[in-house]
Amino acid sequence: MARVVVDVMPKPEILDPQGKAVTGALGRLGFEGLSVRQGKRFEVEVTGEVTEERLEQIRQAAEKLFANTVIETFSVRIEDVSTGSTDGSA
Repeated sequence: MARVVVDVMPKPEILDPQGKAVTGALGRLGFEGLSVRQGKRFEVEVTGEVTEERLEQIRQAAEKLFANTVIETFSVRIEDVSTGSTDGSA
């Protein structure tokens, strides 16, 4: 079984109040020079081989359901379930 990860982030020009709150908290805790933007992560378990057609289905799902593409961007990547490592963006 394979896992495909979809990361969704606010577009750079969109305000991110949650990220700003975390950034402020980090500063108050002594973690200087860090800036945070908060997003979402979706893990899609795929039975069988991850083919280009399957990845395209997941991209379509991300565009229609996981992300609001007016204000968010998304990336799709395959994650090795046995080690947790990724093979890069798909």
